[in-house]
Amino acid sequence: MLNQLRPALVLLIALTAITGLAYPLAMTGIAGVVFPAKAAGSLIERDGKVVGSSLIGQSFASERYFQGRPSATSAADPADATKTVPSPYNAANSSGSNLGPTSAALAERVKADVATRQAENPGQPVPVDFVTTSGSGLDPDVSPDAALFQVPRVAKARNLSVDQVRSLVDSQVQGRLLGILGEPRVNVLALNLALDGLGSK
Repeated sequence: MLNQLRPALVLLIALTAITGLAYPLAMTGIAGVVFPAKAAGSLIERDGKVVGSSLIGQSFASERYFQGRPSATSAADPADATKTVPSPYNAANSSGSNLGPTSAALAERVKADVATRQAENPGQPVPVDFVTTSGSGLDPDVSPDAALFQVPRVAKARNLSVDQVRSLVDSQVQGRLLGILGEPRVNVLALNLALDGLGSK
């Protein structure tokens, strides 16, 4: 029996060292050399301070800023560890809401969000991605339509012209990868940083 156990243990240790240590360290090292910014988390700096990542969304509550998609991520309730509380864009708990199309709670939440958005921009159809969460809950991008929908509110809050803000949005639209993969999108953090560059009147 020992003759059979020894090769199994040697193989276990060897594969653990190769796949659990050597391979991850090699890939991390190569990524750090070939794609240093992406390997470091695609962090965005402003005035020497990290303000976020281009890969993870964040909440913008002020009327002066563009807002991203709703986020369904949660965190442990500080008052009761057996429960969770909403924690938008919580990168430590990436997930969707797990609510299906027949969920009454989801339908009510979306209906309330649509009403809020319609009050913000009456007479305009509300883009779907502006009231629905992504699968990860961390999506940093919105569709060009969702960004353009917010232009009147942001322009009014900053005393800028609608055309000026719309032009800024148009300049931030990223096309499909290789021209065919994915959908056109706007990174909300990058857009808001560019918006801060415009200032206000």
